Amino acid sequence: MYEKDQVRIFVVEDDPAYTKFLKYVLSLNPDFEPVFFATGKDCIDNLHKKPSIITLDYSLPDMEGEKVLKSIKEFDPEISVIIISAQEKIGTAVELLKAGAFDYISKDEDAKDRILNSIKNARNKNELVREIDRLKHEITTKYDFAKSIIGASPAIKKVFELIEKAVKTQITVSITGETGTGKELIAKAIHYNSIRKSKSLVAVNVAAIPKDLIESELFGHEKGAFTGAASRRIGKFEEAEGGTIFLDEIGEMDLSLQSKLLRVLQEKELSRIGGNQIIKLDVRVIVATHRNLQEEVRAGRFREDLFYRLLGLPIHLPPMRDRGQDILLLAKFFVDQFAKDNGLKKIAITPSAQEKLMQHTYPGNVRELKSIIELAAVMSSENQITADDISFTTPIREDALLLKEMTLQEYTYRIIRTYLDKYDNNVLDVAKRLNIGKSSIYRYLKEMESLGI
Repeated sequence: MYEKDQVRIFVVEDDPAYTKFLKYVLSLNPDFEPVFFATGKDCIDNLHKKPSIITLDYSLPDMEGEKVLKSIKEFDPEISVIIISAQEKIGTAVELLKAGAFDYISKDEDAKDRILNSIKNARNKNELVREIDRLKHEITTKYDFAKSIIGASPAIKKVFELIEKAVKTQITVSITGETGTGKELIAKAIHYNSIRKSKSLVAVNVAAIPKDLIESELFGHEKGAFTGAASRRIGKFEEAEGGTIFLDEIGEMDLSLQSKLLRVLQEKELSRIGGNQIIKLDVRVIVATHRNLQEEVRAGRFREDLFYRLLGLPIHLPPMRDRGQDILLLAKFFVDQFAKDNGLKKIAITPSAQEKLMQHTYPGNVRELKSIIELAAVMSSENQITADDISFTTPIREDALLLKEMTLQEYTYRIIRTYLDKYDNNVLDVAKRLNIGKSSIYRYLKEMESLGI
């Protein structure tokens, strides 16, 4: 998880004999970097050198150990202070521990082992705190949605506005959009920028869990609740206590379970399968689906009361084909990330490649674009992606061209361009397949060029 490095340890001890003993003890570990002081003032004056651990004699010639401890904690509360004292009054030890001391060790025959063990524990604690701080920073940076969600189109700016509203409240959020538009990324952006960010975000893909297991997965079960329930299981709602649960593909949930979910959301409590204990919940709910839930309600496949319970703040993610120049912004982001992850030099996307990228309809949305760019980066040479490096290998949806509203003339241009891309710009082959003359294709191409299509 993390690498251990040198540990700077301040040793505050006025007894020369015990100082010699501590030098020997600390020399047993080559990772320790001890610095010795005979007075409390010298220690305090050198705190800017950033020790991670301090062993502190309680009885010093210039001040009491309790006063030194207070000064250390005021300077940096994360410094672990181990009190080492010849006096064994329990009350004093308790008061020092309450004041923030990490440990209290008596100067007796067991001191050597206790000191080494206490330093080891303090070191592990410090490294864990450092790791937690690193992860918090990473999460905050990663899910700064203005940076992690790439785009400048009006459609994506509207999404930004809604996310900003979502993070300021505890309202339920329903995210809709085609597969591959980034619904889980939006859920993470909301959670990690909300007041619940220090708690868990628990994601559940409803469509990926067998129908007979989903209730146990969400709400948990008690030992013996059903055949195979060998022990108690804590459900995802309990795991998300204080945080957020993200129910992806909620439109796939079976009707029989929808009523149970509705009750949990209304009452803010649940009982595990096979149990009688009522468990109170404090969980924010974010749901997502690629389905039109209103149509599912009309078709009788989704409960109307649950639909309104989950609707909350609706955020619709636009498909890639409606995001205009965002395609190129995302393409550059993906190629830069790919180069960084693989230790490559910067890879440019040539104008011809950009033009080709802008002509595709992306039925797989952002996920498809990322796949296309990564493959193109692998196929490229001389640190640049050309049009020939780009392959649209995803299955062609028959209705892909109809997903975007255009004029008949624009559809004609788009159909011809799609066929030319598919059949390597072989005009004769395309003319045969479309049952039109070659001259018609050349004429259309000229018109398209003049219009900048």
